[in-house]
Amino acid sequence: MAPSPEDHHKQPSTARTIGFFKTLGLFKNIPEDSERKDFYSDIIRSFLKVDYIDRGRVLCTLKVNAAVVNIYNTLHGGAVASVAEMVGLACAQTAAGDKEFFLGEFSTAYLSAAGLDTEVEVEGSILRQGRSVVVTNIEFRIKESKKLAYTARATYYIMPAASL
Repeated sequence: MAPSPEDHHKQPSTARTIGFFKTLGLFKNIPEDSERKDFYSDIIRSFLKVDYIDRGRVLCTLKVNAAVVNIYNTLHGGAVASVAEMVGLACAQTAAGDKEFFLGEFSTAYLSAAGLDTEVEVEGSILRQGRSVVVTNIEFRIKESKKLAYTARATYYIMPAASL
C-alpha cells in the first residue's frame, strides 16, 4: 500500500528535499511583475554592457549582481545560458543582417563560477556561417584573471524568406 501524502512528508528523504526547495524559495509567490512581457530579457539587459561590435564578433561586460545569482552567490546557470543566447544571436546578426533566426541547438559548459560583484567578459564569435545556418561560440572569462568560466555554442537557423 502506498503511503498517503501526509505520511510521505514525514519521511526523512522527503523532508530534506522539501527543506532544500524552501531554501531555493520554491514555495514563495512569484511577483506579478514577472508575468510581464520581456521581464526576463530586461533583467539580462540590466547587467550586460556592449563594449564592441564588428562583423562576426561581439564583446560585452557582465556585472554579476544580486538579481542573477544562485543560492551560492554565483552567476545562475540560467542567466549564463540567457546571456549566451542573446550574445550569440547578436553575433549572428552582425554577419547575416536583419533576417529572422531560430535557435536550433544550444550547449553550455559550466567550467568555473563567477561570484557576486564579479565582472565577466563575454565574447561571441562566429564559428561557421552558411546560407541557412550560423554557428556561434560564446566565452565567459573572469575579467580580472582572464580565467574561462563558461562557454557556450549556439546554432541559429535562418528563416526562409516567404515567396509570394
